[in-house]
Amino acid sequence: MSEPLVRHFRQILIWPLQLMPLAHGQMGRQWELMQQAVKKSGSMWEARSTEFDCPPDEFQERHYREFVTFLPYVQRFLYGEGITEAADAASWGRSPMHVFRRTDIRTVRMTYKDGAQADFRVAHIDLYFFFDIDVAILAFEIMADDQPLRRVQDTMFRLGRAFPAQWDEEEHATNCPTRVEWLGADGAVLCESDYEDRKAFLAHVGEFRSTRMAAHWDYLLHPLVPHHSDEEGAIRYRQLEYHRMPLMAYLSFDDPFALREEDFYRLGMVTKPGDGDALPYSPRVFEEFERNCCYDRFWVPERQHPATSTRMMCNGHAFVLVGMHGNAFFSDPRTGALGQFRHQHFLLTMVAHFHKASLLLLRDRLAVAMSQLNIRNDISVRFFKREIRQCLEGFLRFNQRYWFREVSNQVLTDQLFQMLRRHLDTESLYTDVRESVQGMNQYLENDDLRRQADTVVRLTVVTILGMIGTTVTGFLGMNLFDYAGQPPVVKLGIFLLALLPVFVLTMLTVVKSRQLSEFLDGVADQRLRWPAKLLLLGRVFQRTRR
Repeated sequence: MSEPLVRHFRQILIWPLQLMPLAHGQMGRQWELMQQAVKKSGSMWEARSTEFDCPPDEFQERHYREFVTFLPYVQRFLYGEGITEAADAASWGRSPMHVFRRTDIRTVRMTYKDGAQADFRVAHIDLYFFFDIDVAILAFEIMADDQPLRRVQDTMFRLGRAFPAQWDEEEHATNCPTRVEWLGADGAVLCESDYEDRKAFLAHVGEFRSTRMAAHWDYLLHPLVPHHSDEEGAIRYRQLEYHRMPLMAYLSFDDPFALREEDFYRLGMVTKPGDGDALPYSPRVFEEFERNCCYDRFWVPERQHPATSTRMMCNGHAFVLVGMHGNAFFSDPRTGALGQFRHQHFLLTMVAHFHKASLLLLRDRLAVAMSQLNIRNDISVRFFKREIRQCLEGFLRFNQRYWFREVSNQVLTDQLFQMLRRHLDTESLYTDVRESVQGMNQYLENDDLRRQADTVVRLTVVTILGMIGTTVTGFLGMNLFDYAGQPPVVKLGIFLLALLPVFVLTMLTVVKSRQLSEFLDGVADQRLRWPAKLLLLGRVFQRTRR
Protein backbone atom coordinates (compact mmCIF):
# COMPACT_ATOMS: atom_id res chain seq x y z
CA MET A 1 0.00 0.00 0.00
CA SER A 2 1.46 3.34 -1.09
CA GLU A 3 1.92 6.11 1.44
CA PRO A 4 -0.79 8.83 1.36
CA LEU A 5 0.26 12.14 -0.12
CA VAL A 6 -0.71 15.40 1.56
CA ARG A 7 -1.75 17.56 -1.36
CA HIS A 8 -1.79 20.77 0.66
CA PHE A 9 -0.34 21.25 4.13
CA ARG A 10 -0.41 24.22 6.48
CA GLN A 11 0.84 24.49 10.02
CA ILE A 12 0.40 27.45 12.37
CA LEU A 13 2.48 27.58 15.53
CA ILE A 14 0.87 29.56 18.37
CA TRP A 15 3.53 30.33 20.98
CA PRO A 16 2.42 32.24 24.14
CA LEU A 17 5.21 34.09 25.95
CA GLN A 18 5.32 35.88 29.28
CA LEU A 19 6.56 39.45 29.06
CA MET A 20 8.41 40.82 32.06
CA PRO A 21 6.88 43.92 33.72
CA LEU A 22 8.28 47.28 32.77
CA ALA A 23 10.29 49.37 35.21
CA HIS A 24 7.32 51.51 36.26
CA GLY A 25 5.23 48.38 36.94
CA GLN A 26 2.47 49.07 34.40
CA MET A 27 1.19 45.93 32.69
CA GLY A 28 0.68 45.39 29.00
CA ARG A 29 2.51 48.39 27.52
CA GLN A 30 5.40 46.59 25.81
CA TRP A 31 3.84 47.20 22.42
CA GLU A 32 4.77 50.87 22.80
CA LEU A 33 8.43 49.89 23.08
CA MET A 34 7.93 47.66 20.05
CA GLN A 35 6.61 50.63 18.10
CA GLN A 36 9.71 52.60 19.07
CA ALA A 37 11.90 49.72 17.90
CA VAL A 38 10.02 49.62 14.59
CA LYS A 39 10.74 53.30 14.00
CA LYS A 40 14.43 52.69 14.51
CA SER A 41 16.51 51.10 11.78
CA GLY A 42 17.38 47.41 12.03
CA SER A 43 14.05 46.05 13.27
CA MET A 44 12.48 43.50 10.94
CA TRP A 45 9.07 43.83 12.56
CA GLU A 46 6.46 46.24 11.24
CA ALA A 47 3.10 47.24 12.63
CA ARG A 48 0.50 45.23 10.71
CA SER A 49 -2.46 47.04 9.24
CA THR A 50 -5.91 45.60 9.96
CA GLU A 51 -8.76 44.74 7.62
CA PHE A 52 -10.50 47.95 8.75
CA ASP A 53 -7.69 50.25 7.59
CA CYS A 54 -9.01 50.21 4.03
CA PRO A 55 -11.75 52.53 2.68
CA PRO A 56 -15.21 51.33 3.79
CA ASP A 57 -16.36 50.62 0.23
CA GLU A 58 -13.37 48.27 -0.26
CA PHE A 59 -14.10 46.11 2.78
CA GLN A 60 -14.09 42.47 1.63
CA GLU A 61 -16.80 39.88 2.15
CA ARG A 62 -14.33 37.38 3.61
CA HIS A 63 -13.51 39.78 6.45
CA TYR A 64 -17.22 40.43 6.90
CA ARG A 65 -17.93 36.71 7.35
CA GLU A 66 -15.10 36.49 9.84
CA PHE A 67 -16.40 39.49 11.76
CA VAL A 68 -20.00 38.30 12.09
CA THR A 69 -18.86 34.85 13.30
CA PHE A 70 -18.14 36.23 16.77
CA LEU A 71 -20.37 37.72 19.43
CA PRO A 72 -20.26 41.52 19.94
CA TYR A 73 -18.00 41.50 23.02
CA VAL A 74 -15.54 39.22 21.18
CA GLN A 75 -15.69 41.53 18.17
CA ARG A 76 -14.66 44.45 20.40
CA PHE A 77 -11.72 42.39 21.68
CA LEU A 78 -10.55 41.31 18.22
CA TYR A 79 -11.34 44.39 16.14
CA GLY A 80 -12.08 47.31 18.46
CA GLU A 81 -15.01 49.66 18.00
CA GLY A 82 -15.97 52.16 15.34
CA ILE A 83 -14.47 55.63 15.74
CA THR A 84 -17.87 57.28 15.40
CA GLU A 85 -19.04 55.45 18.55
CA ALA A 86 -15.90 56.04 20.54
CA ALA A 87 -15.39 59.04 22.76
CA ASP A 88 -11.64 58.91 22.20
CA ALA A 89 -10.58 57.27 18.97
CA ALA A 90 -6.96 56.98 20.08
CA SER A 91 -7.78 54.75 23.05
CA TRP A 92 -11.27 53.28 22.63
CA GLY A 93 -11.59 52.93 18.88
CA ARG A 94 -8.70 50.50 18.60
CA SER A 95 -8.49 46.80 19.33
CA PRO A 96 -6.74 45.80 22.58
CA MET A 97 -4.47 43.71 20.34
CA HIS A 98 -1.40 45.23 18.71
CA VAL A 99 0.02 43.10 15.90
CA PHE A 100 3.48 43.25 14.32
CA ARG A 101 4.64 41.29 11.26
CA ARG A 102 7.97 40.45 9.70
CA THR A 103 8.36 39.48 6.06
CA ASP A 104 12.10 38.93 5.67
CA ILE A 105 11.86 35.15 6.34
CA ARG A 106 10.32 33.54 3.27
CA THR A 107 11.23 29.85 3.60
CA VAL A 108 11.77 27.33 6.38
CA ARG A 109 14.22 24.56 5.50
CA MET A 110 14.10 21.51 7.73
CA THR A 111 16.69 18.75 7.84
CA TYR A 112 15.35 15.50 9.29
CA LYS A 113 16.99 12.62 11.12
CA ASP A 114 17.35 10.61 7.92
CA GLY A 115 19.25 13.46 6.24
CA ALA A 116 16.40 14.51 3.95
CA GLN A 117 15.50 18.17 3.54
CA ALA A 118 12.17 19.87 2.91
CA ASP A 119 11.35 23.51 2.22
CA PHE A 120 8.17 25.15 3.50
CA ARG A 121 6.89 28.51 2.33
CA VAL A 122 6.18 31.06 5.05
CA ALA A 123 2.65 32.41 4.87
CA HIS A 124 3.01 34.92 7.70
CA ILE A 125 4.87 35.61 10.94
CA ASP A 126 2.89 37.77 13.37
CA LEU A 127 3.54 38.84 16.95
CA TYR A 128 0.50 39.79 19.06
CA PHE A 129 0.64 42.11 22.08
CA PHE A 130 -2.33 42.69 24.39
CA PHE A 131 -3.26 45.83 26.27
CA ASP A 132 -2.97 45.53 30.08
CA ILE A 133 -1.67 41.92 29.94
CA ASP A 134 2.02 40.98 29.92
CA VAL A 135 1.52 38.27 27.30
CA ALA A 136 2.71 38.06 23.70
CA ILE A 137 1.74 35.37 21.18
CA LEU A 138 3.82 34.42 18.16
CA ALA A 139 1.83 33.09 15.18
CA PHE A 140 4.03 31.34 12.61
CA GLU A 141 2.34 29.83 9.53
CA ILE A 142 4.07 27.62 6.95
CA MET A 143 2.71 25.68 3.97
CA ALA A 144 3.73 23.15 1.34
CA ASP A 145 2.20 20.98 -1.36
CA ASP A 146 2.48 17.29 -2.23
CA GLN A 147 4.32 16.10 0.86
CA PRO A 148 4.38 12.45 2.06
CA LEU A 149 2.26 11.88 5.14
CA ARG A 150 5.23 10.64 7.20
CA ARG A 151 7.15 13.82 6.37
CA VAL A 152 4.19 15.96 7.42
CA GLN A 153 3.81 14.02 10.67
CA ASP A 154 7.51 14.46 11.37
CA THR A 155 7.27 18.20 10.66
CA MET A 156 4.30 18.64 12.98
CA PHE A 157 6.07 16.67 15.70
CA ARG A 158 9.48 18.38 15.53
CA LEU A 159 9.23 21.94 14.24
CA GLY A 160 7.68 23.76 17.20
CA ARG A 161 10.43 23.04 19.73
CA ALA A 162 11.68 26.07 21.62
CA PHE A 163 14.62 24.06 22.95
CA PRO A 164 15.62 20.37 23.14
CA ALA A 165 14.40 18.31 26.08
CA GLN A 166 17.29 15.82 25.94
CA TRP A 167 20.04 14.38 23.76
CA ASP A 168 20.83 10.82 22.71
CA GLU A 169 24.12 8.92 23.08
CA GLU A 170 25.55 10.72 20.04
CA GLU A 171 24.55 14.11 21.54
CA HIS A 172 21.84 14.65 18.93
CA ALA A 173 18.79 16.49 20.20
CA THR A 174 15.97 13.98 20.39
CA ASN A 175 12.53 14.92 19.04
CA CYS A 176 14.01 18.02 17.36
CA PRO A 177 14.91 18.49 13.70
CA THR A 178 18.54 17.97 12.84
CA ARG A 179 18.60 21.53 11.58
CA VAL A 180 16.13 24.37 10.97
CA GLU A 181 17.10 27.28 8.70
CA TRP A 182 15.39 30.60 8.05
CA LEU A 183 15.86 31.61 4.39
CA GLY A 184 15.37 35.06 2.94
CA ALA A 185 13.80 36.09 -0.36
CA ASP A 186 17.08 35.46 -2.18
CA GLY A 187 17.52 32.01 -0.64
CA ALA A 188 20.29 33.10 1.72
CA VAL A 189 20.37 31.58 5.19
CA LEU A 190 19.43 34.22 7.76
CA CYS A 191 19.78 31.99 10.82
CA GLU A 192 19.88 28.31 11.69
CA SER A 193 19.14 26.24 14.78
CA ASP A 194 21.70 25.12 17.34
CA TYR A 195 19.89 22.16 18.94
CA GLU A 196 23.15 20.16 18.91
CA ASP A 197 25.00 22.68 21.12
CA ARG A 198 24.42 20.60 24.22
CA LYS A 199 27.02 22.38 26.37
CA ALA A 200 25.49 25.79 25.73
CA PHE A 201 22.01 24.64 26.81
CA LEU A 202 23.37 22.92 29.93
CA ALA A 203 25.57 25.88 30.91
CA HIS A 204 22.67 28.30 30.51
CA VAL A 205 20.47 26.32 32.88
CA GLY A 206 23.37 26.02 35.32
CA GLU A 207 23.90 29.80 35.31
CA PHE A 208 20.38 31.20 35.07
CA ARG A 209 18.19 28.29 36.24
CA SER A 210 16.19 28.82 33.08
CA THR A 211 16.19 27.13 29.70
CA ARG A 212 17.93 28.68 26.73
CA MET A 213 15.97 29.38 23.57
CA ALA A 214 17.25 27.81 20.35
CA ALA A 215 19.18 30.25 18.18
CA HIS A 216 16.65 30.46 15.33
CA TRP A 217 13.75 31.27 17.67
CA ASP A 218 15.86 33.82 19.53
CA TYR A 219 16.71 35.45 16.19
CA LEU A 220 13.07 35.44 15.14
CA LEU A 221 11.80 37.22 18.29
CA HIS A 222 14.44 39.96 18.35
CA PRO A 223 14.23 42.76 19.64
CA LEU A 224 12.54 40.69 22.35
CA VAL A 225 15.27 39.08 24.44
CA PRO A 226 15.14 36.24 26.98
CA HIS A 227 14.75 37.54 30.51
CA HIS A 228 17.30 35.10 31.95
CA SER A 229 20.23 36.06 29.76
CA ASP A 230 23.00 38.62 29.43
CA GLU A 231 21.40 40.17 26.34
CA GLU A 232 20.34 43.80 26.57
CA GLY A 233 16.80 44.70 25.59
CA ALA A 234 13.85 46.67 26.92
CA ILE A 235 11.28 43.95 26.07
CA ARG A 236 12.15 40.78 27.93
CA TYR A 237 10.29 37.47 27.84
CA ARG A 238 10.44 34.01 29.29
CA GLN A 239 8.84 30.64 28.64
CA LEU A 240 5.32 30.32 30.00
CA GLU A 241 4.29 26.79 29.10
CA TYR A 242 5.81 23.55 27.82
CA HIS A 243 8.67 23.77 25.31
CA ARG A 244 6.44 22.31 22.57
CA MET A 245 4.49 25.12 20.96
CA PRO A 246 0.73 24.67 20.45
CA LEU A 247 -0.14 24.30 16.80
CA MET A 248 -2.85 24.14 14.17
CA ALA A 249 -2.56 21.95 11.07
CA TYR A 250 -4.50 21.66 7.80
CA LEU A 251 -4.06 18.55 5.61
CA SER A 252 -5.87 17.80 2.36
CA PHE A 253 -5.80 14.31 0.76
CA ASP A 254 -7.14 12.92 -2.47
CA ASP A 255 -8.87 10.24 -0.41
CA PRO A 256 -9.02 10.97 3.34
CA PHE A 257 -11.11 7.80 3.82
CA ALA A 258 -7.96 5.79 3.08
CA LEU A 259 -6.35 6.99 6.32
CA ARG A 260 -6.18 4.44 9.13
CA GLU A 261 -7.13 4.93 12.76
CA GLU A 262 -3.45 5.07 13.60
CA ASP A 263 -2.91 7.89 11.07
CA PHE A 264 -5.69 9.98 12.58
CA TYR A 265 -4.41 9.34 16.09
CA ARG A 266 -0.85 10.35 15.21
CA LEU A 267 -2.09 13.50 13.47
CA GLY A 268 -4.54 14.48 16.20
CA MET A 269 -2.11 13.80 19.06
CA VAL A 270 0.91 15.12 17.07
CA THR A 271 3.15 12.10 17.56
CA LYS A 272 6.10 10.95 15.45
CA PRO A 273 5.45 8.66 12.45
CA GLY A 274 5.07 4.93 13.16
CA ASP A 275 6.85 2.06 11.47
CA GLY A 276 3.62 0.91 9.82
CA ASP A 277 4.14 -2.78 10.65
CA ALA A 278 1.83 -3.03 13.64
CA LEU A 279 -0.58 -0.90 15.61
CA PRO A 280 1.31 0.43 18.65
CA TYR A 281 -1.90 1.38 20.47
CA SER A 282 -4.79 -0.68 21.78
CA PRO A 283 -8.34 -0.24 20.40
CA ARG A 284 -9.31 1.38 23.69
CA VAL A 285 -6.85 4.22 23.01
CA PHE A 286 -8.47 4.92 19.66
CA GLU A 287 -11.95 4.83 21.20
CA GLU A 288 -10.96 7.33 23.87
CA PHE A 289 -9.30 9.53 21.26
CA GLU A 290 -12.41 9.56 19.05
CA ARG A 291 -14.66 10.25 22.02
CA ASN A 292 -12.65 13.13 23.50
CA CYS A 293 -10.67 14.68 20.66
CA CYS A 294 -12.60 14.19 17.41
CA TYR A 295 -15.32 16.49 16.10
CA ASP A 296 -17.05 14.34 13.49
CA ARG A 297 -19.92 16.59 12.46
CA PHE A 298 -18.71 16.38 8.84
CA TRP A 299 -17.03 12.96 8.97
CA VAL A 300 -19.04 9.88 7.94
CA PRO A 301 -16.61 7.39 6.36
CA GLU A 302 -19.39 4.88 5.69
CA ARG A 303 -20.92 7.17 3.08
CA GLN A 304 -17.66 7.72 1.15
CA HIS A 305 -19.02 11.09 -0.01
CA PRO A 306 -17.03 14.36 -0.34
CA ALA A 307 -19.59 16.15 1.82
CA THR A 308 -18.76 13.82 4.72
CA SER A 309 -14.95 13.76 4.30
CA THR A 310 -13.91 16.51 6.75
CA ARG A 311 -12.63 15.61 10.19
CA MET A 312 -11.55 17.97 12.97
CA MET A 313 -9.38 16.91 15.91
CA CYS A 314 -8.53 18.90 19.00
CA ASN A 315 -6.60 17.93 22.11
CA GLY A 316 -5.73 21.37 23.51
CA HIS A 317 -2.14 21.24 22.30
CA ALA A 318 -3.17 20.87 18.65
CA PHE A 319 -6.10 21.58 16.37
CA VAL A 320 -5.91 19.46 13.20
CA LEU A 321 -8.20 19.67 10.17
CA VAL A 322 -8.25 16.80 7.63
CA GLY A 323 -10.31 16.67 4.45
CA MET A 324 -10.56 16.02 0.73
CA HIS A 325 -8.44 17.95 -1.73
CA GLY A 326 -10.44 19.55 -4.51
CA ASN A 327 -13.66 19.57 -2.52
CA ALA A 328 -14.80 23.21 -2.48
CA PHE A 329 -16.33 22.80 0.97
CA PHE A 330 -12.88 21.94 2.31
CA SER A 331 -10.29 23.50 -0.01
CA ASP A 332 -11.76 26.85 -1.00
CA PRO A 333 -9.52 29.55 0.54
CA ARG A 334 -12.40 32.03 0.81
CA THR A 335 -15.59 30.19 1.66
CA GLY A 336 -14.31 26.71 2.48
CA ALA A 337 -12.76 25.11 5.53
CA LEU A 338 -9.32 26.38 4.50
CA GLY A 339 -10.44 30.00 4.82
CA GLN A 340 -12.10 29.31 8.17
CA PHE A 341 -9.01 27.46 9.36
CA ARG A 342 -6.74 30.44 8.68
CA HIS A 343 -9.11 33.03 10.14
CA GLN A 344 -12.07 32.05 12.35
CA HIS A 345 -10.49 28.86 13.69
CA PHE A 346 -7.15 30.57 14.18
CA LEU A 347 -8.72 33.41 16.14
CA LEU A 348 -10.74 31.19 18.46
CA THR A 349 -7.68 28.97 19.04
CA MET A 350 -5.54 32.00 19.81
CA VAL A 351 -8.19 33.36 22.20
CA ALA A 352 -8.29 30.05 24.10
CA HIS A 353 -4.50 29.94 24.45
CA PHE A 354 -4.43 33.62 25.39
CA HIS A 355 -6.87 32.90 28.21
CA LYS A 356 -4.67 30.11 29.53
CA ALA A 357 -1.46 32.13 29.16
CA SER A 358 -2.95 35.14 30.98
CA LEU A 359 -4.17 33.01 33.87
CA LEU A 360 -0.79 31.26 34.14
CA LEU A 361 0.87 34.68 34.15
CA LEU A 362 -1.32 35.93 37.00
CA ARG A 363 -0.80 32.74 38.98
CA ASP A 364 2.95 33.02 38.49
CA ARG A 365 2.99 36.61 39.72
CA LEU A 366 1.01 35.62 42.81
CA ALA A 367 3.44 32.78 43.54
CA VAL A 368 6.47 35.05 43.11
CA ALA A 369 4.97 37.72 45.38
CA MET A 370 4.20 35.14 48.06
CA SER A 371 7.67 33.60 47.87
CA GLN A 372 9.29 36.99 48.44
CA LEU A 373 7.11 37.90 51.44
CA ASN A 374 8.89 38.31 54.77
CA ILE A 375 6.42 39.45 57.42
CA ARG A 376 9.27 40.64 59.68
CA ASN A 377 10.52 43.04 57.02
CA ASP A 378 8.41 46.16 56.51
CA ILE A 379 9.84 46.77 53.02
CA SER A 380 8.96 43.22 51.99
CA VAL A 381 5.43 43.64 53.35
CA ARG A 382 4.92 46.89 51.45
CA PHE A 383 6.23 45.30 48.24
CA PHE A 384 3.92 42.34 48.74
CA LYS A 385 0.89 44.56 49.21
CA ARG A 386 1.72 46.60 46.12
CA GLU A 387 2.27 43.48 44.02
CA ILE A 388 -0.96 41.82 45.17
CA ARG A 389 -2.97 44.95 44.49
CA GLN A 390 -1.46 45.16 41.00
CA CYS A 391 -2.34 41.50 40.41
CA LEU A 392 -5.88 42.15 41.63
CA GLU A 393 -6.19 45.12 39.30
CA GLY A 394 -4.80 43.06 36.40
CA PHE A 395 -7.18 40.19 37.11
CA LEU A 396 -10.18 42.52 37.23
CA ARG A 397 -9.22 44.07 33.91
CA PHE A 398 -8.66 40.64 32.36
CA ASN A 399 -11.99 39.44 33.73
CA GLN A 400 -13.95 42.37 32.31
CA ARG A 401 -12.12 42.87 29.02
CA TYR A 402 -10.90 39.45 27.89
CA TRP A 403 -12.61 36.60 29.75
CA PHE A 404 -15.65 35.04 28.12
CA ARG A 405 -17.02 31.52 28.00
CA GLU A 406 -18.68 31.80 24.59
CA VAL A 407 -17.32 33.35 21.42
CA SER A 408 -20.06 32.64 18.90
CA ASN A 409 -23.64 31.49 18.47
CA GLN A 410 -22.64 29.48 15.41
CA VAL A 411 -22.71 25.83 16.37
CA LEU A 412 -19.40 24.81 14.80
CA THR A 413 -17.38 27.72 16.18
CA ASP A 414 -18.93 27.49 19.63
CA GLN A 415 -18.45 23.73 19.98
CA LEU A 416 -14.82 23.91 18.83
CA PHE A 417 -14.15 26.66 21.35
CA GLN A 418 -15.74 24.58 24.12
CA MET A 419 -13.50 21.64 23.15
CA LEU A 420 -10.45 23.88 23.39
CA ARG A 421 -11.51 25.21 26.77
CA ARG A 422 -12.16 21.73 28.09
CA HIS A 423 -8.80 20.35 26.99
CA LEU A 424 -6.90 23.44 28.16
CA ASP A 425 -8.86 23.33 31.45
CA THR A 426 -9.07 27.11 31.54
CA GLU A 427 -12.24 27.08 33.64
CA SER A 428 -10.52 25.34 36.57
CA LEU A 429 -7.46 27.55 36.14
CA TYR A 430 -9.67 30.64 36.18
CA THR A 431 -11.36 29.47 39.38
CA ASP A 432 -8.00 28.80 41.06
CA VAL A 433 -6.61 32.21 40.15
CA ARG A 434 -9.80 34.00 41.19
CA GLU A 435 -9.83 32.25 44.58
CA SER A 436 -6.12 32.96 45.09
CA VAL A 437 -6.54 36.64 44.24
CA GLN A 438 -9.60 36.96 46.45
CA GLY A 439 -7.87 35.12 49.31
CA MET A 440 -4.79 37.33 49.18
CA ASN A 441 -6.92 40.45 48.86
CA GLN A 442 -8.92 39.32 51.90
CA TYR A 443 -5.66 38.84 53.77
CA LEU A 444 -4.63 42.41 52.94
CA GLU A 445 -8.00 43.76 54.05
CA ASN A 446 -7.80 41.81 57.32
CA ASP A 447 -4.28 43.07 57.90
CA ASP A 448 -5.39 46.65 57.30
CA LEU A 449 -8.30 46.19 59.72
CA ARG A 450 -5.95 44.73 62.32
CA ARG A 451 -3.62 47.69 61.98
CA GLN A 452 -6.53 50.11 62.21
CA ALA A 453 -7.87 48.35 65.29
CA ASP A 454 -4.44 48.47 66.90
CA THR A 455 -4.20 52.20 66.17
CA VAL A 456 -7.65 52.78 67.63
CA VAL A 457 -6.61 50.92 70.81
CA ARG A 458 -3.52 53.07 71.18
CA LEU A 459 -5.43 56.29 70.63
CA THR A 460 -8.11 55.17 73.09
CA VAL A 461 -5.55 54.48 75.82
CA VAL A 462 -3.82 57.81 75.27
CA THR A 463 -7.19 59.61 75.33
CA ILE A 464 -8.29 57.92 78.57
CA LEU A 465 -5.05 58.63 80.40
CA GLY A 466 -4.79 62.12 78.93
CA MET A 467 -8.34 62.82 80.07
CA ILE A 468 -7.19 62.60 83.71
CA GLY A 469 -4.68 65.40 83.29
CA THR A 470 -7.10 67.40 81.18
CA THR A 471 -9.81 67.10 83.84
CA VAL A 472 -7.44 68.09 86.66
CA THR A 473 -6.04 71.13 84.86
CA GLY A 474 -9.51 72.12 83.73
CA PHE A 475 -10.83 71.90 87.32
CA LEU A 476 -7.97 73.87 88.80
CA GLY A 477 -8.08 76.41 86.03
CA MET A 478 -5.29 78.98 85.72
CA ASN A 479 -5.64 80.36 89.23
CA LEU A 480 -3.30 77.80 90.85
CA PHE A 481 -0.19 79.42 89.44
CA ASP A 482 -0.20 83.00 88.32
CA TYR A 483 2.40 83.54 85.64
CA ALA A 484 0.54 86.24 83.75
CA GLY A 485 2.85 88.96 84.97
CA GLN A 486 6.11 87.12 84.20
CA PRO A 487 8.39 88.18 81.37
CA PRO A 488 8.02 86.35 78.04
CA VAL A 489 11.31 84.47 78.50
CA VAL A 490 10.12 83.02 81.80
CA LYS A 491 6.80 82.02 80.26
CA LEU A 492 8.65 80.24 77.44
CA GLY A 493 10.85 78.39 79.92
CA ILE A 494 7.87 77.30 82.01
CA PHE A 495 6.12 76.13 78.82
CA LEU A 496 9.12 74.04 77.78
CA LEU A 497 9.43 72.55 81.30
CA ALA A 498 5.79 71.50 81.16
CA LEU A 499 6.02 70.28 77.54
CA LEU A 500 8.90 67.87 78.10
CA PRO A 501 7.33 65.64 80.79
CA VAL A 502 3.95 65.70 79.01
CA PHE A 503 5.62 64.61 75.76
CA VAL A 504 7.58 61.84 77.50
CA LEU A 505 4.47 60.66 79.33
CA THR A 506 2.46 60.59 76.06
CA MET A 507 5.15 58.62 74.21
CA LEU A 508 5.47 56.19 77.12
CA THR A 509 1.70 55.74 77.06
CA VAL A 510 1.84 54.96 73.33
CA VAL A 511 4.65 52.44 73.85
CA LYS A 512 2.81 50.72 76.68
CA SER A 513 -0.63 51.14 75.07
CA ARG A 514 -1.15 47.42 74.53
CA GLN A 515 -0.37 46.58 78.18
CA LEU A 516 -2.37 49.56 79.40
CA SER A 517 -5.29 48.40 77.26
CA GLU A 518 -5.16 45.00 78.95
CA PHE A 519 -5.04 46.73 82.34
CA LEU A 520 -8.09 48.88 81.50
CA ASP A 521 -9.94 45.79 80.29
CA GLY A 522 -9.08 44.11 83.61
CA VAL A 523 -10.32 47.08 85.62
CA ALA A 524 -13.60 46.96 83.72
CA ASP A 525 -13.93 43.20 84.29
CA GLN A 526 -16.00 42.79 87.49
CA ARG A 527 -15.10 39.11 87.71
CA LEU A 528 -11.46 39.90 88.51
CA ARG A 529 -10.39 40.72 92.05
CA TRP A 530 -8.21 43.71 92.81
CA PRO A 531 -5.01 41.67 93.32
CA ALA A 532 -5.38 40.32 89.79
CA LYS A 533 -6.05 43.81 88.51
CA LEU A 534 -2.93 45.15 90.24
CA LEU A 535 -0.98 42.29 88.72
CA LEU A 536 -2.05 43.51 85.26
CA LEU A 537 -0.84 46.99 86.27
CA GLY A 538 2.52 45.52 87.18
CA ARG A 539 2.86 43.95 83.78
CA VAL A 540 2.71 47.39 82.25
CA PHE A 541 6.15 48.17 83.63
CA GLN A 542 7.70 44.83 82.69
CA ARG A 543 10.11 44.82 79.78
CA THR A 544 8.71 43.18 76.66
CA ARG A 545 10.72 40.24 75.39
CA ARG A 546 11.09 39.51 71.69
